[in-house]
Amino acid sequence: MALVGAAILAQISYPLVTGSRRDIVTVAVVVLLALSALVHAALSRGVGWALMLFVTTAGLGLIAEIVGTATGFPFGSYGYAADRLGPDILGVPAVVPLAWTAGFYPIWCAVSYVLQRSSTSPECRRIHRVVITAVGMVGWDLYLDTQMVTDGQWTWTSPIAGLPGIPSIPVSNYLGWFVTAAIMALIVDTLGRRFQTERTTLSPISDTAPLVLFTWTWLGSALAHAALLTGPELRYSAVYGFFAMAVVGVPLAWTWATSRWTTSGKPTAEPRGRTRTR
Repeated sequence: MALVGAAILAQISYPLVTGSRRDIVTVAVVVLLALSALVHAALSRGVGWALMLFVTTAGLGLIAEIVGTATGFPFGSYGYAADRLGPDILGVPAVVPLAWTAGFYPIWCAVSYVLQRSSTSPECRRIHRVVITAVGMVGWDLYLDTQMVTDGQWTWTSPIAGLPGIPSIPVSNYLGWFVTAAIMALIVDTLGRRFQTERTTLSPISDTAPLVLFTWTWLGSALAHAALLTGPELRYSAVYGFFAMAVVGVPLAWTWATSRWTTSGKPTAEPRGRTRTR
């Protein structure tokens, strides 16, 4: 939760700084988000599971970014600004793969929270988890990409048309994100069962931290794009991102609210050893 709080504070400071200081804040946000994800995953699901998460998301993310900047596939033609986000790996800032981990884990936990409390079969849950996680990642990128392009962190050169109101980013980018995120989710779902450890402590760690991060990203980013940051495309990404992430956020809010209501509405059991009198 300390890492979550630090990440949120760093994000709050983003609109308040400019120039090189904003670049530093951008890197700090990504690193803190990734650390919070990996630390929570290690404590709640085991070190092996956390390593598998990191290799899958950051590893595949890096490969996709290297191929993407070199060939334009699967996202479209784009390139990163030089010397703004720290050292790079074959033209891709080293911090970028961490962003895939940072974005993926809270969405994965939110989707899992809902599905674990649903009545669907295990096989259907796997399919739903992969597809809905991928949709959530596209929603997150609708915030991320528009904000970073507005800030000049990378530039699109693809001739493919964009969404209404966001012409600078081709729609192929979102298709590429969906496919890449779906592959990540499929791998994490398949391998995760082999790495996840059973916790035997009396107070196991809940998914509160990543769920807080998901909710903050979903609602906070919409507010920031709509009112706090400057850029004409950001007004549209606030709407697109909000509704795309709502595919995860609305079921999460409903499931949480109904589970709380069910718990609070249960009658209190009579203490043992006492006789009930009129």
